[in-house]
Amino acid sequence: MYLNCHTYYSLRYGTLKPKELLTLAAQKNCKVLALTDINNTSACLDFVRMAPTYDIKPILGIDFRNGADQQFVLLAKNNKGYQNMNSYLSSFLHKPHSIIPERPRLIDDSYVIYPFEKGKDYSLGTNEYLGVSQKQLNSLKFSKHIFNKDRLVLLHTVSFQNKKGFNTHRLLRAIDNNTLLSKLPTSEQGNETDQFLSIEDIQIIYSDFPRLLENTTQLLNECHIKFNFSVTKPKNQRTYSNNEALDFRFLKKLTYQGLSYRYENVDKKIYSRISKELAIIKEKGFVSYFLINWKILKYARSKGFFYVGRGSGANSIIAYLLRITDVDPVELDLYFERFINLYRQNPPDFDIDFSWADRDDITRFMFKQFKNTALITVYNTFKFKASVRELGKVFGLPKSEIDALTKGKFNLNQLDNLSQLVIKYSQYIQGFPNYLGIHAGGVLISEQPIHRYCATFMPPKGFATTQIDMVAAEDIGLYKFDILSQRGLGKIKDTVEIIRKNHPLQKPIDIHNIKRFKEDKRIKYLLKNAKAIGCFYVESPAMRMLLKKLQVDNYLGLVAASSVIRPGVAKSGMMREYILRYRHPERRKDAHPVLLHIMPETFGVMVYQEDVIKVAHHFGGLTLGEADMLRRGMSGKFRSRDEFLKVKQQFFDNCKASGKPDAVTGDIWRQIESFAGYAFAKGHSASYAVESYQSLFLKAYYPLEYMVATLNNGGGFYSRELYVHETKMHGGIIQAPCINRSGDLTTITGRTIYLGFSFLRSLESETTEKILMDRAHYGPYKSLDDFIDRLSISVEQLAILIKINAFRFTGRNKRELLWNAYLQTSKIPKEAHIPTLFYSKKVSYKTPELKSTELENAFDEYELLGFPLCNPFNLLANPTKNSLRANQLLHYKNRVITIEGYLVATKNTATSNGKLMHFGTFLDRNGNFIDTVHFPPIAAKFPFKGKGIYAITGKVTEEFECVTIEVISMYHQAIIEDPRYSENPKKPAV
Repeated sequence: MYLNCHTYYSLRYGTLKPKELLTLAAQKNCKVLALTDINNTSACLDFVRMAPTYDIKPILGIDFRNGADQQFVLLAKNNKGYQNMNSYLSSFLHKPHSIIPERPRLIDDSYVIYPFEKGKDYSLGTNEYLGVSQKQLNSLKFSKHIFNKDRLVLLHTVSFQNKKGFNTHRLLRAIDNNTLLSKLPTSEQGNETDQFLSIEDIQIIYSDFPRLLENTTQLLNECHIKFNFSVTKPKNQRTYSNNEALDFRFLKKLTYQGLSYRYENVDKKIYSRISKELAIIKEKGFVSYFLINWKILKYARSKGFFYVGRGSGANSIIAYLLRITDVDPVELDLYFERFINLYRQNPPDFDIDFSWADRDDITRFMFKQFKNTALITVYNTFKFKASVRELGKVFGLPKSEIDALTKGKFNLNQLDNLSQLVIKYSQYIQGFPNYLGIHAGGVLISEQPIHRYCATFMPPKGFATTQIDMVAAEDIGLYKFDILSQRGLGKIKDTVEIIRKNHPLQKPIDIHNIKRFKEDKRIKYLLKNAKAIGCFYVESPAMRMLLKKLQVDNYLGLVAASSVIRPGVAKSGMMREYILRYRHPERRKDAHPVLLHIMPETFGVMVYQEDVIKVAHHFGGLTLGEADMLRRGMSGKFRSRDEFLKVKQQFFDNCKASGKPDAVTGDIWRQIESFAGYAFAKGHSASYAVESYQSLFLKAYYPLEYMVATLNNGGGFYSRELYVHETKMHGGIIQAPCINRSGDLTTITGRTIYLGFSFLRSLESETTEKILMDRAHYGPYKSLDDFIDRLSISVEQLAILIKINAFRFTGRNKRELLWNAYLQTSKIPKEAHIPTLFYSKKVSYKTPELKSTELENAFDEYELLGFPLCNPFNLLANPTKNSLRANQLLHYKNRVITIEGYLVATKNTATSNGKLMHFGTFLDRNGNFIDTVHFPPIAAKFPFKGKGIYAITGKVTEEFECVTIEVISMYHQAIIEDPRYSENPKKPAV
């Protein structure tokens, strides 16, 4: 009886989760149910997968609407009909602002149901029906039309559960229409009766029309949909060459060809590893997955793109020989079974990182090369703050009240009625899907057309994207290729190019000579002393302190540190234990003997994801298949699945049966549970460490070029200001943008670095393009007058360039230049420059004698760049005589001191009881780091107040040679009055 049911994937319309819809249906004794979300198929696969659990036959369809206006409902007669429907819906979703027509074209293997009022005048085809809703029964009774009674079916819409659901639905519709709830048109919302009625209620309502009930039942009986979720083989593209035997021979050939590139000497261990992996890859049917990745990366190398293959794929020697990864699994003794084992059904996982500038080209290649390709979606859900903000607008609350609610600064019982409703319903819609986005890097390459599984939409990127997410895709056997982007690779690539230009006589750098880097003394020094600002994955405050505590100066130590730093290891308390065992070998004997035997390299501490498999197998007695299910379940995607919970119970049962103490078992499980979802595979950490070594090499030998590339690639963990500071610390001479020397990006000549025009906050990209094109054609500018003659830009844009002192080559004070600029230009840009043989002499305006100071320049820089180029301590209103510096703090251990620091970064976290605390990173007057910890009482009493200099009072603590200040008080220091507007400007501080 239910031909038109919605979940909350009818975005900003439905209010029922798929499970809630099925639960309601089961409670109402419903045995057949059609899911027909509005212009969406996101829930379809999950619906079919779950329906048998509720003893319900699932049917799939789509409710085609323009906004809330229903045009027709399509029901799939079978899987082919479902595919055809998806293709039809996608034809609209691929074109912006497409309008759904009143009648569809002929869709094979499907049924069309028109709402009665729209379709009553249609001449219906053999697969078309008129759907009669409860409110249209009277119209049907008294209609003058003669209907074919076999074409009439019951069309009762289900969008919510009850009155509260209807209210939520109206709020969602108001959000979707960007209007006040009081102004929401009835045409943009459903009816309050669009609730799940029982079979008995429907039979009573339609008792005068038994034929409708019979037709509806018959229609439902003719629809059958089936998907196999007991996946034994992936549904990714099955072959590379359309021949499985040929594929395997080709993979084998590529593998042995790669030996000479990777190894100088090939021993039996390597040959044995190759044979083992090839056999398992062939048996599991993963050959095409390797070859497709190889093809993608062969193209990348042909284009000169840098990439890093990471994830558990680095555990494979085949991946190493095919140049998918750069980590030698034999050298690191990587656990191949973490990557592929005979129990694993899903394909191996390669995460391929490209430079952010190259990733789209790789994606285009994949769409062109492989037939059934699509990006994968993510469901962007309503978060609490966004929900409050949206609902606050819908209820018409003032912005100030909305802001207070989003910050949680309220007592619920003291709020007025509207504000209470905002909080109430924001909690209700929290987690509802809001819109479909694009997964960070997931790409599907399917054997069958993507529309066999779902519809696709076309985001601005221009690549077809599924309406199902990665979890639903994996359930059906579709596994993503991860084509990711990161700026670290862009930095490495650009640095090599900048070095080539800045050192033209030097021979080219082999950035892939990782073996040399591992033994380099400069790199060892940077690692051991955590002097790695700008370097991939090792520059954050937390990583900087961990490297110091571990005194890491080798590759294996960095590989371990890359995983130890992950949240779960710290949460389990094992990060500290690892440091203690690393530094104090006698402490290693405290480890459980079984764990120490399993993981001698990490002293019995679980550091890597494969450690979960090892511990679950050897300590918990699970089979390798069960252990891998546990490892996957810990990732969070399947945490609530029954099969995962069953494995968890098996772990405890096995430990109990083998006589292990409950306390020990509980503690081991706590460690597994706390970090397995966050820890890296060892191969993944090793891949990260390779890129870290490349970054460290460039930083060690070419720090200025590397920092320029860092600035040009959007920085890293910190703000651009810190990277400018780091450049200065390495002897770089930083220059503000110059009209004749700067490009869009930052450039370097020798040790002199000119910031790019892109640094200027309000300078339009069109202005930059004009300057660079004109300068390329007609040469450098001779004066401000020459610039004004040659370029057509507004006076506001010209003023930005003058204020940043981009015309300093003229030798004239910028205040005089501003005066001239306003006299000679208008607010409306003139026509484009046309070169002539003769120039008329410019009128010379006599301007008053004007001056600007270094402090005024600093405030102009602050306004236009976001930070001053001078030492920020020079801008203090009341410079102190405090001479304490960061490098002296160790001498004050356990003493209370006061030091001044310029705020660089903050990290907010919560204690075990949910109270807010902070970690702070500051620079002292000499430019060295100060690290602080702000426990909850201090965090509440002395909050951060934005950028600037703080007087920090606290107790100096030290652990493993890492110095931290436990803050007691912290006061934001005033800076001088802006001298550009001050009557009594101060002189620069010395």
